[in-house]
Amino acid sequence: MEEIHISSCPLNCWDTCGLKVTVKDGKVMKVEGDETHPITQGKICGRGRMLEARTNSKERLLHPLKKVNGQFVRISWEQALDEIAEKMKEIKNIYGTTAVLHSHDYANNGLLKNLDQRFFHCYGGVTELAGSLCWGAGIEAQTWDFGSSYSHAPEDIYNSKQVVVWGRNVARTNMHLFQHLLAVKKRGTKVIVIDPLFHQTAQMADLYVSVKPGMDGFLAIGIMKEILRLGLEDRAFIEQHTVGFDDVVTLLESITIDEIERITEVDRSVMTELAVIYGNRPTMTYLGLGMQRYANGGNTIRLIDALVAISGNIGIPGGGANFGNLQVSQSFNIKALTLPERKTASRTFTMMKQAEGILQAKNPEIKMIIVTCGNPLTQVPNTHLVKKAFQSVETVVVFDQFMTDTAELADYVLPTTTVFEEEDIYYSSMYHAYVNYGPALVEPPGEAKSDLWIWTQLANRLGFGDDFAFTREEFLKMGLRSLERYGITLERLKKEKHMLLPVQPVPWSDYQFQTPSGKYEFTSALAEQKGMNGTLQIMYPAESAFANPTLAEKYPYQLLTIHPLRSNHSQHYHLIEPMQSVKIEVSKDIAEEKGLAEGDMARVFNDRGELIGKVKILIKAHPKTINVDEGQWQKFGGSVNVLTSDRESDNGQGSTLYDCLVNIEKISESQ
Repeated sequence: MEEIHISSCPLNCWDTCGLKVTVKDGKVMKVEGDETHPITQGKICGRGRMLEARTNSKERLLHPLKKVNGQFVRISWEQALDEIAEKMKEIKNIYGTTAVLHSHDYANNGLLKNLDQRFFHCYGGVTELAGSLCWGAGIEAQTWDFGSSYSHAPEDIYNSKQVVVWGRNVARTNMHLFQHLLAVKKRGTKVIVIDPLFHQTAQMADLYVSVKPGMDGFLAIGIMKEILRLGLEDRAFIEQHTVGFDDVVTLLESITIDEIERITEVDRSVMTELAVIYGNRPTMTYLGLGMQRYANGGNTIRLIDALVAISGNIGIPGGGANFGNLQVSQSFNIKALTLPERKTASRTFTMMKQAEGILQAKNPEIKMIIVTCGNPLTQVPNTHLVKKAFQSVETVVVFDQFMTDTAELADYVLPTTTVFEEEDIYYSSMYHAYVNYGPALVEPPGEAKSDLWIWTQLANRLGFGDDFAFTREEFLKMGLRSLERYGITLERLKKEKHMLLPVQPVPWSDYQFQTPSGKYEFTSALAEQKGMNGTLQIMYPAESAFANPTLAEKYPYQLLTIHPLRSNHSQHYHLIEPMQSVKIEVSKDIAEEKGLAEGDMARVFNDRGELIGKVKILIKAHPKTINVDEGQWQKFGGSVNVLTSDRESDNGQGSTLYDCLVNIEKISESQ
């Protein structure tokens, strides 16, 4: 019999869509949008629809695997768990618990995915990863400025006179915001897009501004200079609710508009137009992730935050510097789930530098890596170094649903369940504040098990089974306990399917910021507490003609690595045949300079590696710009991260994936 269930998309993206899942005879037949969801309203993207194919794929891992003499052999769960637990006991006794590295990312937004931390804390504390490949520099930057990273409610866009979408192709990555943009534009709201790439969102804008990659912060400086010249700043907000404005004035006086024009390749008249737009508040700004993936990435976000603050667009309806929305995740009782107090030892590597950390670790060396919710061999920058690091470790354990590039290198591969095979609740700290319920709808294939089942079995073997002696429902209630006073309970969530969390729809409207001063901080005290420079700075990408002219002469083109259209990072490439080749998108000037035509084969290269793919010409991209979508698997041509650097952002919490110079050459089919 055919049944339709309400569920949720688990993918780590802005929208956290409500899903309508058709199940027949114990099999997922179709995934559609849930029309009753207040935000996503029945519209979902191809990545969400692919969850049916992902669940039913014949490539699913069905049994625990162990590598013996270089080949995987099927083993029982009993053997896999016994051997892994025995190795963990031995490592703990001889080297200490920090000889284990937990390598993870955020491939799944389920609340109970936090239980991996509970396991490792109860084990004693392992080497953990800090920062984020995706958005770490920006989150840290806004924490310095505001005290946290909060965004306005989606519907607040209807209070805006103008909307600036800065470095974010919402048509590809945030489709429900794109629907709102179309709606407010019809009502007369002006939409401005600032981006090096002329994409689907730029096509619908009233004004498109093409900025040189990595130089967005300088554009913000130019706009601020024009705001002050024209007297458009909000003096009341600056004087009453901020600290450090004099430092901003000093910075603005240290560089001329002529220099900014040269650096950004944006005309002064455009900066003047944008100054008027910001001064005519309320103006809402949506910030993307790409522009903070540079060595100057945190400073870039802070400069745009400063622009929004100076123009008086903080704490008012229709305004905001909207990057993350951490008030969503802060609503849950994460500490009850993770038990941080149980940790007795710790060591951290940044997510970006995990390969270097593994190779250089002493006292103790890394003896085991356990990988969950991620595919570091594809997603972590400087792929060759990552591979070398993982191959150097005695035991690598990977939890996954498929034989990914990382799983291929593992010693043990443990098959896990998909979203429709386990109960959880889902949320995202990126856009809206609804939490969604996701029931278990079908049985997992073969011997695939949930992460929680695996952690529980290992905990029993390692002597802290009591910490996992809870049902899945009990763990969910544990995570929701802090929300009970607002009437949000598991019982209600199961019944209603989605509920709005108690967050502020207009953050900072009381002008009570979470900074050390309690004010908006142009000069950050928190940064200074961390031993860093808290002032806004003139700062360039590390790989640019301004910072490294010799490198720029050898590698004259800027490489971007944007989110693929139909896959959430590397998760779906193996399921979509048309995606299974490398596409190299180049700006028109590069094609002319290098004699490249649409469909030619070309080699993109730098000192870190090379990638071969088929050329596509971008007619309106910023000059000297190349894009290769991130996430490609090795067997389909390889990840673009063979070219990217594992350098950390200026504030130490983000990647520099876009801070990457390359060269390109045409190759013959026979090469």
